[in-house]
Amino acid sequence: MTPELHQKLTQWRRHLHAHPELSLQEKETSAFVQEKLTELGIPFEAGIGGHGIVATLTRGHAQSRVGLRADMDALPITEDTGLAYASKTPGVMHACGHDGHTASLLGAAALLAADASWSGTVDFIFQPAEEGYGGSRAMVAAGLFERFPMDQVFGFHNWPGLAAGTIAVHDGVVMASGGRVTITIDGHAGHAGMPHLTRDPVMAAGHLIVAMQSIVSRSVDPLDTAVLSLCTIDGGTAPNQVAGRVTIRGTLRHHREAVKDMIVKRIGEICAGIATTFGVKVTPEIVMGVGVVTNTPDEAGLARLAAGKVQAPVRRDLAPSMAGEDFAFYLKQRPGAFVWIGNGELRDGAELHGPRYDFNDAILPVASSWMAEVAKAALASN
Repeated sequence: MTPELHQKLTQWRRHLHAHPELSLQEKETSAFVQEKLTELGIPFEAGIGGHGIVATLTRGHAQSRVGLRADMDALPITEDTGLAYASKTPGVMHACGHDGHTASLLGAAALLAADASWSGTVDFIFQPAEEGYGGSRAMVAAGLFERFPMDQVFGFHNWPGLAAGTIAVHDGVVMASGGRVTITIDGHAGHAGMPHLTRDPVMAAGHLIVAMQSIVSRSVDPLDTAVLSLCTIDGGTAPNQVAGRVTIRGTLRHHREAVKDMIVKRIGEICAGIATTFGVKVTPEIVMGVGVVTNTPDEAGLARLAAGKVQAPVRRDLAPSMAGEDFAFYLKQRPGAFVWIGNGELRDGAELHGPRYDFNDAILPVASSWMAEVAKAALASN
């Protein structure tokens, strides 16, 4: 990559960082991407599955077709970086690096547009709503693979704590399947001075939370992997009234379906027990995400080959993460691989989804070049 292109991508990335948009609201982000694709002379279709965009380049006569994907949405987090290009949108920031993913994919498009050495078709997928709002599912439902019949699909996520520019390629599972857990406890509200006339959902919630935390520690095989985190609790409006309802929300993560099934069963059993014990109604609702991100063997090999082409260090020894990624839904439709590209040193508060997080612009050349090279390798392999 030329210094001029790196500088341009850095400017684009920082613009996106300063103007984040939440899932399902990426109108201006999508318009910005369309503007840059037009500048690069790359044709595209917009409005796919919401604010999604697919740009397409074709070279030569080969029939092979490959997809490259980046996500565009930000998070409802207040930025605390103090950067000159910090978020200008109160309460919203690119705390997961999707600004860097989008800029990197634009860079890959620029590199491939200037490269006459390959033959086939590359589709550049700019996806909205990755942060738990089903953007990949929406794009697939909008006919992504029928309208752009790619044979394979590739993507990456920046990874704080991994040396900058190092590429981690997993053989098999990369990231967990995630689910949203909502538990509603309905009791009987009343005067806090006469608790015997009430059915207290706050007290029931306390016991339920403690019991729930025993599931992973006492019901899951220690050699398996699972997370059940209860993250919010809401109930009551007055300090002298026993509340009528409490709502608890959290997340369930797993790598194996059998583990998920067992945890869901235990959640139901515990909720039933708490309801009987405290005379309340406990209603669990569990909505599972799109699945586990799992690399297919041939495509993981292509990912490593592409890393070699860009002379990036490769790691194959990293354990899968319990974070989720809706790239999994593409992998239900097509073979592919999802890699991590090191963002550099992990700093306090600058973890993924942290208020002081920032994508490392120094890795833009590696990220863009890897995406371009993995596309070329995939086309050549077919």
